[in-house]
Amino acid sequence: MPEKTTTGTEEEGGAFCGEAVIAEFEALTKDAAAAQRETLRRILAANAGVEYLRSRGLAGRTDAASFRACVPLATHADVEPYIARIADGDTSAVLTAEPITSISLSSGTTQGKRKYLPFNQELVKSTMQIYRTSYAFRNRAFPVEDGKALQFIYGSRQFTTKGGLTATTATTNVYRSEEFMPTMRAIQSQVCSPGEVIFAPDFAQSLYCHLLCGLLYADEVRIVSATFAHSVVLAFQTFERVWEELCADIRAGELSSTRVTAPPVRDAVSALLAGPNPALADEVARRCKELSNWYGVIPALFPNARYVHGIMTGSMEHYVKKLRHYAGGLPLVAAEYGASEGWVGANVEPETPPENATFTVLPNIGYFEFIPLKSGEGGGGAAAPDTCFAEAEPVGLTEVTVGEHYEVVMTTFAGLYRYRLGDVVKVAGFYNATPKLKFVCRRNLMLTINIDKNSEHDLQLAVDSAAKILAAEKLEVVDYSSHADVSRDPGHYVIFWELNADANAEVLQACCDELDRSFADPGYVGSRKAGAIAPLELRVLQRGTFQKVLRHYLSQGAPVSQFKSPRCVGRNNAAVLQILSGNSVNAFFSAAYD
Repeated sequence: MPEKTTTGTEEEGGAFCGEAVIAEFEALTKDAAAAQRETLRRILAANAGVEYLRSRGLAGRTDAASFRACVPLATHADVEPYIARIADGDTSAVLTAEPITSISLSSGTTQGKRKYLPFNQELVKSTMQIYRTSYAFRNRAFPVEDGKALQFIYGSRQFTTKGGLTATTATTNVYRSEEFMPTMRAIQSQVCSPGEVIFAPDFAQSLYCHLLCGLLYADEVRIVSATFAHSVVLAFQTFERVWEELCADIRAGELSSTRVTAPPVRDAVSALLAGPNPALADEVARRCKELSNWYGVIPALFPNARYVHGIMTGSMEHYVKKLRHYAGGLPLVAAEYGASEGWVGANVEPETPPENATFTVLPNIGYFEFIPLKSGEGGGGAAAPDTCFAEAEPVGLTEVTVGEHYEVVMTTFAGLYRYRLGDVVKVAGFYNATPKLKFVCRRNLMLTINIDKNSEHDLQLAVDSAAKILAAEKLEVVDYSSHADVSRDPGHYVIFWELNADANAEVLQACCDELDRSFADPGYVGSRKAGAIAPLELRVLQRGTFQKVLRHYLSQGAPVSQFKSPRCVGRNNAAVLQILSGNSVNAFFSAAYD
């Protein structure tokens, strides 16, 4: 097996050849076990002398049995001191033999605190590989011959650590790499917006300019995408409010002086405007006025778009319904599966609806293990595993069982060894010899008070069930969160809802009761019946509350491209809890167990 990740996917003259990428992927996945052995050998051979491995007695061995025997499973807390030393300027071989070139920051929306993670050139290579692989399969299903991508992507703020390393998000590290723009051009995903827009100092200015640039290239747009589905929804919610201003800018050939103030952004976008274009302004206005409640706005504005692309699983699944509304008949394609720590799998079945999307593990981008989780018994609702269990020994990539749940463990080229990702996945099948994973939830996001354990997935199921009552009234849940309130005894669940319009008290009381009934975990049901958990509380929020939550995270340096609405807010996230509580306009208590 070749030592280097191959990107031999360009034809003579530099053109992208999707069928060559697919052929390469087929060969790679046919003997996934061999690919995993070679990947682990490469990682351990390259880093044999690093402190982390040396101190654990691995002594240069590169086989899986020795690796598992010597190196324990690790959480971020275990590696945090090593990463901190690197960030502070320790240039010795702490985690990797080759230098860590920068620090990646997690979003902080999961734990309320941003994690530092190592980033190096190997992660750039694996990112380009997974982009090419996913695109090859997408382009086979939805061919794009030429054109541009309207990408709602945003560079995040960066700072320099004590040791002189740049710290920013993993996506921004990738966007700033030399390989990013050439790869995007090669896979027909050249962005409409100039780099100054992506790296604008202010999110609102960047979003406005993304929309404007998209309209200027409307007939060339083939793909509409963002890192997360939330960003696409947010973009077109914004478009509903500012479309007339965008038309005015196009008509005058002049960028709004109030919407866009950053000089580099103004200069770059003004060069694209290049003069008044009343015909285009009239056409955009006509298309907008013909829409009913903005249904199908994306194909209306971008008639040659083939699909909408982004992460639509996990906490993003809530936005799929709204995204489908904006997309009209355009296919929604779930993006790749990865995290700030590294990549896991590609979506090689892009025609599958996002609710059923699976991700096929690339066996040469890292070494993977899976901790078996027992499913269903004693907790976790109908579809999620019990999150409290006696852990079984991890199994290898090719040793997983279809239908079972696992926590993902990864060893990367960037210095993470047997790192617990915290993601719960279900094995949906195999592609050749490598597994196809369905993302279920984050393990550590739980509502729990007594012996109850409800995951993020259980919460989503409860919200979906109660939202059906709203749908009958032509209402919808814009966004939601939750909190296990133990300030009084007994404690109780608090569900926060932001709605698109006012609902009457009778409907909301019915929703509250349904939410309470929908938590099927036996520990919760038994505790509610025994009075050990008090009635569930539904708090209705002022419209715009989750925009305030977003602005709070942005003010802390988190980028909008990484933003995920926090689904379970703990007491350690006091600022967000205060925003939610301070914007509650109504409260209902469940009578489901009366």
